[in-house]
Amino acid sequence: MKRSKFATAALLALSLLFIAACDSPAATPGTLALGPTAETELPPRTPIATARATLAPTPDVTPSRTPAATADETTTPSPRSTPTRVRVPTSTAEASPATTPAPPLTAIALRPAFPNLRFRQLTNLVQPDDGSNRIFVTEQAGRILVFPNDPAVEHASVFLEIRERGLGQANEEGLLGLAFSPDFTLDGHFFVYYSATQPRRSVLSRFSVNESDPNLADPSSEVVILEVEQPYSNHNGGQIEFGPDGYLYVALGDGGSAGDPFGSGQDTGTLLGAILRLDVSGASADAGYAIPPDNPLVGVPGARGEIWAYGLRNPWRFSFDTETGLLWTADVGQNAYEEINVVSRGGNYGWNIMEGRQCFSPRRGCDASGLELPVAEYGRSDGCSVTGGHVYRGSDQPDLVGAYVYGDFCTGRIWGVRYDGETATEPQLLVDSDLEITSFGMGMDGSLYVLGRDDGIYLVVPA
Repeated sequence: MKRSKFATAALLALSLLFIAACDSPAATPGTLALGPTAETELPPRTPIATARATLAPTPDVTPSRTPAATADETTTPSPRSTPTRVRVPTSTAEASPATTPAPPLTAIALRPAFPNLRFRQLTNLVQPDDGSNRIFVTEQAGRILVFPNDPAVEHASVFLEIRERGLGQANEEGLLGLAFSPDFTLDGHFFVYYSATQPRRSVLSRFSVNESDPNLADPSSEVVILEVEQPYSNHNGGQIEFGPDGYLYVALGDGGSAGDPFGSGQDTGTLLGAILRLDVSGASADAGYAIPPDNPLVGVPGARGEIWAYGLRNPWRFSFDTETGLLWTADVGQNAYEEINVVSRGGNYGWNIMEGRQCFSPRRGCDASGLELPVAEYGRSDGCSVTGGHVYRGSDQPDLVGAYVYGDFCTGRIWGVRYDGETATEPQLLVDSDLEITSFGMGMDGSLYVLGRDDGIYLVVPA
């Protein structure tokens, strides 16, 4: 499945990048955004807030936010700095250091998982723990499809369609997230994250299953939980997932454009550039969500209590290790480095002070004190837009167990890296595919799936 270097170059130049590392927003929904636009003009804007103020507590102090200087996109990054060691994360569960050396990783292969099915613009694959053995996938344009977890399946049903809700149609907008309630078998609730327009915003909503047909959702059941103003069409984040603590985690990018022009990554007074942690157990049209009292910024003047971690540019896919509980996040880089983070409570992941382990603003001599550094990174020679995956916990490939598997949208390369709570191994290339990798998914049995944007769903198997 390996493409030629010429084909790769053509793809990078002409493809409608879904998770584009290029940073000019599309001027009109549906148009191509192939690279930075030097003439981008930053409009005046008010501080970011939830569009439905009644749904989120208002901080005691709302800091003023003026646009920060946009970094020169053509400047060559400074040589690698030698910052202090990566700090040990403390997540919802502590990592268990390995007692014996981990086995080396061996190559993997990708086998079509459901060869009779065809999809467009895949963004998620989720298998709920409801005993039904069903697979749910999302398409960026606004559909959730459901089908039996059977390689011979020939038809996928439309579970929910929300295109009529005015979804954004730019490269990084649309239906981006799906998560099922921890009590799905009892309450029939599931949550979606999508980009909407007029005004441009990110929407977190709850829906319910049709009472008479478990393979259909009730489109009239939508309860909007949270809306966040988006100044630009790119960097929407969009991953949502329930953690082992039962709270819903939500990823938001820095708001878009290039270089974080409003300084959202380091501004804890906005929900942008952060991973949120919300209590949605009592959500309703009136109640919205609650903020867990042990969130790290609760009670901090001027900060949003919803924030779990911040300093992120465009966290494109995060996941919890089902054994350790560690939260792994891939953060799409600006123009030089892609990064993998193990996210801890209250951690600051450096954007836009740093891009990966390198200074970004300023280009040299930046202050990295107090920042959490990535456990892995790669440069433009290996790809241009990282896609986060999962820690493998399946049974078909024992030497892969415990390794975090992730890929790149532009090159189709997939790597594995191990982390013992203190140090990470050097990432190892597992396969060089020809897929535009938009997401990964994990089955209830630990099977690992790779989603090609328009190329279907692939199962990770031994090479």
